[in-house]
Amino acid sequence: MKRFWILAATISSAIVNNSALPASVEAGAAKAVVCQACHGANGNSANPEWPSLAGIGADYIAEQLKNFKDGKRPNPVMMPNAMTLSDDDMANLGAYFDSMTNIGLEADPSYWQAGQKLYRAGDPARGIPACMACHGPTGRGNEPAKFPALHGQQSVYVMKQLNDYASGARTTGPNGIMQTISKRLSPDDIRNLASYLQGLR
Repeated sequence: MKRFWILAATISSAIVNNSALPASVEAGAAKAVVCQACHGANGNSANPEWPSLAGIGADYIAEQLKNFKDGKRPNPVMMPNAMTLSDDDMANLGAYFDSMTNIGLEADPSYWQAGQKLYRAGDPARGIPACMACHGPTGRGNEPAKFPALHGQQSVYVMKQLNDYASGARTTGPNGIMQTISKRLSPDDIRNLASYLQGLR
């Protein structure tokens, strides 16, 4: 009888632990009022230094919020905002912003073609893989792998992130992939890629 009770308690506990509700766009919308001041009411940032979050990837957004909260991704603005968020809040915010459409921006006509070439083909001679291998041919990202969508992203923001990866200021990401690749990019490469991504639809 004792064994049966222990087994029943174990099954009951497993059911409770696995009963988390799915992420809610509505709950995320209610929590996103503060976020909208920087990232835009529709998830499209008007400030080039702040990223657009529309359609970037729900799991990716939740993961980055956790990184800010845990101090793995230092940022004086985001860290205090993330400190108040629960795991459910992060999941809901991710679902909310991912439900929106990135409206895109314009690329600098002087640089986007070189950026397109590097994004789509890489540069094998310098050990630079094609960006689209992880982020997709149209920059829509890879949600299961938590590779973010990059299409229509602010070029100034993209340049900062690539430079931060190269310098070691940003260390998050799978297996140090971005740190390794970013160190092989020249300043012109970074500018060209950022311009191409800003205009990518």
